[in-house]
Amino acid sequence: MDLGLAGATVAVTGGTKGMGRAIAECFAEEGANVAVLARGSQTLEETVEALRGLGSADPLGLSTDVTDGAAVDAAFASIKERWGTLNVLVNTVGPAAARFDQLSDRDWEAVFNIGTMAAVRCVRAALPLLRAADWGRIVNISAHSTQRQSPLLVAYTASKAALKSVSKNLAKDLAAEGILVNTVSPGSIVTASFSEGLRPMFEAEGLDPTDPYDVMRWIDTHFHQPADLGRAGLPREIATVVTFLGSRANGYVTGADVNVDGGSDFV
Repeated sequence: MDLGLAGATVAVTGGTKGMGRAIAECFAEEGANVAVLARGSQTLEETVEALRGLGSADPLGLSTDVTDGAAVDAAFASIKERWGTLNVLVNTVGPAAARFDQLSDRDWEAVFNIGTMAAVRCVRAALPLLRAADWGRIVNISAHSTQRQSPLLVAYTASKAALKSVSKNLAKDLAAEGILVNTVSPGSIVTASFSEGLRPMFEAEGLDPTDPYDVMRWIDTHFHQPADLGRAGLPREIATVVTFLGSRANGYVTGADVNVDGGSDFV
């Protein structure tokens, strides 16, 4: 299927690692010009070269702290200077996990700053560029924990639920302009940061934190939330869905939240 992305312009926040990196790569393979927004210049440079090798003719790396409004505005000013317009914005960044008793007021504010407000800032800065393009799409990464609660993710989940609400309202608001807005809710995904962060706990139980089946066994044992497919997901499996939703080929899906979670009953 031709997704109509050749020569399109795409911005991906958190695009140097994990799901964000996989999403940026997927768009690059479809021939899009991809800008990645992330902190850390060395990682950005490596990512830009990788995207160029995958088929992105004019990739762009922008060192950006998405919790800083001025930095976000500067990043999208650079995109405007480089490309003039923007077809697709994908927001992937999210906060860390913690239990309720571990969170102060300041912690809650920090979680919402990155889990919700980072996307709000980026959408606000990107809208003039999206409106100036022939077509526009916004995809925000939410979480399946908004439907299946976990005490470890209380603030994270609240921020992602807020992002889902903002996205649905944006979809309704921007429909008349032909800008489609959707969220994707990943289930348990095996990323490098996930595997490294939990490696000691997994290895103590004789499990491999990089193996999707071992990851799901651990999640089932400790949280009783298995996936029907019996394994965790991979970043690429999120990326392919996001790329379709963010493409010109998607002409009629807006205001949706798409679960990519290996099958679950949300009760």
